[in-house]
Amino acid sequence: MVTSFTVKSVATFIGKEKRLGRFRDLVSLSSMENQTKNKIYFHYNHTDSCNSARWTARESYQFMYERPWQDVLHFFSNVVNARLTLSTMFGTDNGPQTCIDVVDDDYKTSEVCDEKEERCGRWERVTFKIILSYSGYAFDGWQKQPGLNTVQEIVEKSLGRFVDDKKARLLKEKSKPLEGCAVVAGRTDKGVSAIRQVCSFYTWRKDVKPCDIEGEINSAAPGKLRVVSVSEVSRVFHPNFSAKWRRYLYIFPLNDQENEKQCCENEKEVESFSFARNCNEPSNKCVESSSSENVENLIFGNNKEFEAPNKPTCFSVCRVNQLLRHLEGKLLSYKMFARDTKASRNIGPPTECFMYHARAAEARIPCLVHEEGRKVMCVELVANRFLRKMVRVLVATSIREAAAGAEEDALLKLMEATCRRATAPPAPPDGLCLVDVGYTDFNPKNCLIP
Repeated sequence: MVTSFTVKSVATFIGKEKRLGRFRDLVSLSSMENQTKNKIYFHYNHTDSCNSARWTARESYQFMYERPWQDVLHFFSNVVNARLTLSTMFGTDNGPQTCIDVVDDDYKTSEVCDEKEERCGRWERVTFKIILSYSGYAFDGWQKQPGLNTVQEIVEKSLGRFVDDKKARLLKEKSKPLEGCAVVAGRTDKGVSAIRQVCSFYTWRKDVKPCDIEGEINSAAPGKLRVVSVSEVSRVFHPNFSAKWRRYLYIFPLNDQENEKQCCENEKEVESFSFARNCNEPSNKCVESSSSENVENLIFGNNKEFEAPNKPTCFSVCRVNQLLRHLEGKLLSYKMFARDTKASRNIGPPTECFMYHARAAEARIPCLVHEEGRKVMCVELVANRFLRKMVRVLVATSIREAAAGAEEDALLKLMEATCRRATAPPAPPDGLCLVDVGYTDFNPKNCLIP
């Protein structure tokens, strides 16, 4: 009887706990729904005349992502596999690729020849410069991370065949996989493609040939990763620190209804819309926050308060080009256009970049749906360095400002903002491509967009 009573009591207790658990779940779900409805959104308080015509972060995100990105990914895949070139978008055969091989030869020939005579002891190593091309959609970025398919992991596994015996023994003693070490010019994020990414690898073995490295990497991920060239360079060569500039290209697909005529007409709508909103709406008040960011110029409220049905729905490519050109030839701090950076890199020289070239132009890429090709906007940026997600934020913010009818120096003014909410969320990574890396002085004549 005692045993039966105990089991029954336990069963009753478990039943009550289950009902109580379901009740807690319902209360938690209801609480979450109420929090979502009553959620307070923070927005940067722009004080210019086109403030009310400017998209919110969510509106900007939706505008950027609701695009036929598959056409851009297909085009990048063809370029990576050498079926097309970037210059075909502009109807020319000339492009940055035509002069890069000559630049590489100038960098390596004299120094490598001198070193071959001086090599002895521990300096007898051989350094190879590897230029890679890969499709961003197929990888989780460059940097090796546990459980992810990254370019660095595939490249270093392929290079494991060429490490010297001493390093192979050390790796075996530490129970580590047999892999080489690849140093890269710049790490690309997930979804970002590269046409001429530069990395280096060194070994003390003398029997390694460039063609062997090329064949081993090409067989690792055919159709997604391709070696453009492999060459022996000076041992002092460093893909990142030796670089003088980097070139990025962003391809933004335009919808069928978007054209320059509509965008020009839309600029008049922006002016009238901004004037009406500024006259009829009271100004939003500022709040203070304990956030690590400076929120001096933030405004808050329900997201619907900042979203209006009659905001601009298109932009002018010409206007984007005018906004970007104001960045050329200047050393500026781009901390407001960076994301996910360490606090130590948010002030001072680590955030400063010199922009050699910043242009936007309309072009067409081959597309299965359109016989004449998909109409796109291309943004070409060349600088000595780029911060994390800087290109994508610049592109998204330029489009937002162009649609809102902002002044030509709007990007320069945003650099003086007190919070990164002043800039737009990053544009999709699908449209971004690392075109090349330069190790000699930048030549403006070698640009895709003149």
